Amino acid sequence: MALFRVGPLPESALEAAAEFHGRVLPEVLPVAEDLVLVFARAPYDHRGWRLAAVQGLARAAAPLRVNAVAGDDEAAIAQAAEWLAQAPGITGQMLVVEAE
Repeated sequence: MALFRVGPLPESALEAAAEFHGRVLPEVLPVAEDLVLVFARAPYDHRGWRLAAVQGLARAAAPLRVNAVAGDDEAAIAQAAEWLAQAPGITGQMLVVEAE
Protein backbone atom coordinates (compact mmCIF):
# COMPACT_ATOMS: atom_id res chain seq x y z
CA MET A 1 0.00 0.00 0.00
CA ALA A 2 1.48 3.32 -1.07
CA LEU A 3 1.15 6.58 0.86
CA PHE A 4 0.76 9.74 -1.21
CA ARG A 5 1.12 12.99 0.70
CA VAL A 6 -1.15 15.51 -0.93
CA GLY A 7 0.86 18.45 0.37
CA PRO A 8 -0.33 21.91 1.25
CA LEU A 9 -3.55 23.07 -0.35
CA PRO A 10 -5.32 26.44 -0.15
CA GLU A 11 -7.44 27.22 2.92
CA SER A 12 -10.59 27.77 0.88
CA ALA A 13 -12.38 24.47 0.23
CA LEU A 14 -13.29 25.51 -3.31
CA GLU A 15 -9.72 26.52 -4.17
CA ALA A 16 -8.31 23.41 -2.48
CA ALA A 17 -10.62 21.13 -4.47
CA ALA A 18 -9.66 22.86 -7.71
CA GLU A 19 -5.95 22.51 -6.96
CA PHE A 20 -6.36 18.86 -5.96
CA HIS A 21 -8.14 18.01 -9.20
CA GLY A 22 -5.79 20.09 -11.35
CA ARG A 23 -2.42 19.27 -9.77
CA VAL A 24 -2.65 16.21 -7.52
CA LEU A 25 -5.07 13.98 -9.39
CA PRO A 26 -2.87 13.72 -12.51
CA GLU A 27 0.01 12.62 -10.24
CA VAL A 28 -1.91 9.65 -8.79
CA LEU A 29 -3.69 8.51 -11.95
CA PRO A 30 -3.63 5.82 -13.00
CA VAL A 31 -3.58 4.13 -9.61
CA ALA A 32 -0.99 1.33 -9.80
CA GLU A 33 -1.34 -0.15 -6.29
CA ASP A 34 -3.48 0.20 -3.18
CA LEU A 35 -3.21 3.83 -2.17
CA VAL A 36 -3.69 6.00 0.90
CA LEU A 37 -3.87 9.74 0.28
CA VAL A 38 -2.61 11.76 3.25
CA PHE A 39 -4.21 15.16 3.76
CA ALA A 40 -3.40 17.74 6.42
CA ARG A 41 -6.23 18.55 8.80
CA ALA A 42 -8.61 21.12 7.38
CA PRO A 43 -11.87 22.84 8.32
CA TYR A 44 -15.15 20.92 8.09
CA ASP A 45 -16.02 22.32 4.66
CA HIS A 46 -13.20 20.31 3.04
CA ARG A 47 -14.70 16.95 4.03
CA GLY A 48 -17.24 16.79 1.19
CA TRP A 49 -14.87 17.31 -1.72
CA ARG A 50 -12.18 15.13 -0.19
CA LEU A 51 -14.54 12.23 0.38
CA ALA A 52 -16.03 12.57 -3.11
CA ALA A 53 -12.54 12.56 -4.65
CA VAL A 54 -11.47 9.47 -2.69
CA GLN A 55 -14.68 7.63 -3.53
CA GLY A 56 -14.32 8.48 -7.23
CA LEU A 57 -10.71 7.32 -7.25
CA ALA A 58 -11.69 4.10 -5.47
CA ARG A 59 -14.37 3.33 -8.07
CA ALA A 60 -11.97 4.06 -10.93
CA ALA A 61 -9.14 1.99 -9.42
CA ALA A 62 -11.15 -1.10 -8.44
CA PRO A 63 -10.16 -3.79 -7.64
CA LEU A 64 -7.30 -1.76 -6.14
CA ARG A 65 -8.18 0.17 -3.00
CA VAL A 66 -7.98 3.93 -2.44
CA ASN A 67 -8.51 5.52 0.98
CA ALA A 68 -7.50 8.75 2.68
CA VAL A 69 -6.21 9.81 6.07
CA ALA A 70 -6.45 13.39 7.31
CA GLY A 71 -4.33 14.52 10.22
CA ASP A 72 -1.10 16.10 11.35
CA ASP A 73 0.24 13.47 13.76
CA GLU A 74 2.69 11.18 11.95
CA ALA A 75 2.27 8.30 14.41
CA ALA A 76 -1.52 8.39 14.04
CA ILE A 77 -1.23 8.54 10.25
CA ALA A 78 1.14 5.55 10.23
CA GLN A 79 -1.16 3.60 12.54
CA ALA A 80 -4.20 4.31 10.34
CA ALA A 81 -2.30 3.33 7.18
CA GLU A 82 -1.17 0.10 8.83
CA TRP A 83 -4.76 -0.69 9.83
CA LEU A 84 -6.00 0.03 6.29
CA ALA A 85 -3.33 -2.30 4.87
CA GLN A 86 -4.79 -5.10 7.00
CA ALA A 87 -8.42 -4.32 6.07
CA PRO A 88 -8.89 -5.57 2.50
CA GLY A 89 -12.60 -4.75 2.40
CA ILE A 90 -12.14 -1.04 3.12
CA THR A 91 -11.98 1.32 0.14
CA GLY A 92 -13.29 4.79 -0.69
CA GLN A 93 -13.08 5.95 2.92
CA MET A 94 -11.50 8.94 4.65
CA LEU A 95 -10.26 8.63 8.23
CA VAL A 96 -9.52 11.68 10.37
CA VAL A 97 -6.82 10.88 12.92
CA GLU A 98 -5.47 12.62 16.00
CA ALA A 99 -2.64 12.03 18.44
CA GLU A 100 -3.47 9.81 21.40
